[in-house]
Amino acid sequence: MNTIVKKTRLAENVTEYVIAAPDVARHAHPGQFVILRVDQNGERVPFTICDYDAAAGTVTILVQEVGYSTKQLATVPEGGCIVDFVGPLGNPTDLSAYKNILLIGGGIGAAVIYPQAKALREKGQPSDVIVGARNVSLLMYEKEFKAAAKELFLVTDDGSSGVKGFVTDALQKLAAQNTYDCVFAVGPMPMMRAVCELTKTLHIKTVVSMNSIMVDGTGMCGGCRLTCGGKTKYACVDGPEFDGHEIDWDEAINRSKTYKAQEAEHMCRLR
Repeated sequence: MNTIVKKTRLAENVTEYVIAAPDVARHAHPGQFVILRVDQNGERVPFTICDYDAAAGTVTILVQEVGYSTKQLATVPEGGCIVDFVGPLGNPTDLSAYKNILLIGGGIGAAVIYPQAKALREKGQPSDVIVGARNVSLLMYEKEFKAAAKELFLVTDDGSSGVKGFVTDALQKLAAQNTYDCVFAVGPMPMMRAVCELTKTLHIKTVVSMNSIMVDGTGMCGGCRLTCGGKTKYACVDGPEFDGHEIDWDEAINRSKTYKAQEAEHMCRLR
């Protein structure tokens, strides 16, 4: 059993969990993920590792309550336990070939780019960071990014914090002022596609983290498959990070909507 050491509400329906998982914390690296089950009858749900502390034996994840399992997790109090917490899974991020990196996080995607910003700062190679959200209440880790980033740029759809607009607006402006050799973007798939379309015209290498539908996390179920460079890949074992310019975005976005009707029906029955 894995104990929830700390539970912090960051925004409406968004909670940060610090979970005691010494074996996972000992082997974790930025870019990897875990799969958890709340109880013996629960479904397996993947979450990116947002932070980890090998000495304390803890792993931090950021969870948005959108379905039954995430809502069930929200009912477990501090000091409570979840039955399974498996990881680290997936391949660690490798940005070692790049010198001037721009990190872009949209919404809860900020949880994925934060460990990257932290790791780059520790290497003495801090990055510029763009964090975007619909409004100020959904901006994540502003204080932490200010400490880790070379420069932090906030963007909100409604202008309630930072600059009004989209992350692509900030990217266009920064790219005109800086020579980036890599953009690392994480967020909703339409956002990542828009970033990739822009960076392709700007000739900037772009890495994305794919939050595909996933069941087992070991390449067996095939639920997280996507097309990258004309070949079938699996986000859980080949990724979760890929060259954003090679992703078939239409296919990936359509696949992400596959079970929307069933999910809605399931939630109605549970209520």
